[in-house]
Amino acid sequence: MIEYKAFRIELADKVAHVVINRPDKVNAMNADFWSEIVEIFRWIDETDEVRVVVLSGAGKHFSSGIDLLLLAQAASELGKDVGRNAERLRRKILSLQASFNAVDLCRKPVIAAIHGYCLGGAIDLVSACDMRYCTLDAQFSIREIDMGMAADVGTLQRLPRIIGDGMMRELAFTGRTVEGEEARAIGLVNRTYADQAALLDGVFTLAREIAEKSPVAIRGTKEMIRYMRDHRVDDGLEYIATWNAAMLQSADLKVAMAAHMSKQKPDFAD
Repeated sequence: MIEYKAFRIELADKVAHVVINRPDKVNAMNADFWSEIVEIFRWIDETDEVRVVVLSGAGKHFSSGIDLLLLAQAASELGKDVGRNAERLRRKILSLQASFNAVDLCRKPVIAAIHGYCLGGAIDLVSACDMRYCTLDAQFSIREIDMGMAADVGTLQRLPRIIGDGMMRELAFTGRTVEGEEARAIGLVNRTYADQAALLDGVFTLAREIAEKSPVAIRGTKEMIRYMRDHRVDDGLEYIATWNAAMLQSADLKVAMAAHMSKQKPDFAD
């Protein structure tokens, strides 16, 4: 397993555990974080043994968001020409967006296990995940508004599809903190847990259950859900018809049917 500066990676039972590993910096997202997450999710996408991903944070918090030193560095690189500054900043923003697009576009389900702080850029990150679970003491906040800027790495684009437009606007305009139980009530997370140990136990139980399913069926299901986010119903029906014209010929269908008939647990190939 490759060693990273901002992450720790573990693989067991076909579940990859991706841990943001800067606990002494409240898991702030520095330059290493933004480049390494792309490499990690490329590896996940290309590694058949990985069927599900759990994303968590080391230490007392999930993540405090983007490292302010990174913002300061970006500001120091600006010159006097407004046009060139705008072009440089746009490239930087698109590069940061690509980091979380890698999570969103991953073929495998990505489950966020959130405890403590989940602030600013961390909201962008968990919004790109398939499912979110948290501890009761988790704290969520779209902090960009209090920094005098609009969130620009995915929160405003993805979060309305998770918690609804009106609630997203309230949180984005106020920057107020949402704790675990309210996060569950508004649909930001699926379930809450008493503490981090219970959270990880519950999330890994779920991840292992998903990992036992047909990987072909799981990847197809994720692709269809993602596709429907940006398309009409008739487009989605046309796409799934074309997709399944091929995928229904997979050996996984025969394995699943045989297991069902014999009341045995199916064993799918990677």
